Amino acid sequence: MVIILLGSQGAGKGTQAALLSERLSIPHVATGDLFREAIKHQTELGQRVKGYLDRGELVPDEVTVAVVRERLSQPDCQKGVILDGFPRNVEQAQALDRILAEQGRRVDRVLDIRISREAVLERLTGRRICRRCGVNYHLRFNPPREERGCDLCGGELYQRSDDRSEPIKKRLELYVARTRPLVDGYQERGLLTAIDGEGDIEGVHRDILAALGLETA
Repeated sequence: MVIILLGSQGAGKGTQAALLSERLSIPHVATGDLFREAIKHQTELGQRVKGYLDRGELVPDEVTVAVVRERLSQPDCQKGVILDGFPRNVEQAQALDRILAEQGRRVDRVLDIRISREAVLERLTGRRICRRCGVNYHLRFNPPREERGCDLCGGELYQRSDDRSEPIKKRLELYVARTRPLVDGYQERGLLTAIDGEGDIEGVHRDILAALGLETA
């Protein structure tokens, strides 16, 4: 089964992908993780990715597609895969179709996790990260016991610059502009199911399992 998770930043794609990966015993493939792994292992693709990121540029589609193609060719992806963060536009979706066709496969289901702009702002602006150990907190949903200190190591908590309101609003506008044609295309192909992402994690997960025709515990 090849499953694509769509949704803006803050929609909970990573959390739901991890739960689904455990349930189905197929890998969760996120482009951000692939980029970091390629850079860490200093592969040829990793060096190209690092160059773009170091310059503050978007990684071009052809490089992103090459990284995904390499990952999908690995043995653990042959039973299925959950794609998170790819495709991001129509061109990447067309490339994915070609990759899968070469492998005798196709996209089975696209789940679009939808949350309101207000919910995105609440989720992302409330995030705090420990400078020392990297643990994540949320001022509302997962607050530290001490307002400014990490529960584990006592390190200072900080807010990422891109977790402030204005950068988030700009990223949301870019997401909508780039992915709307993608969402419409998968809708026309009968592959897309919209998921209300504003409930609790367990409730959203149950809705996802139902959309996939899987029994809930």
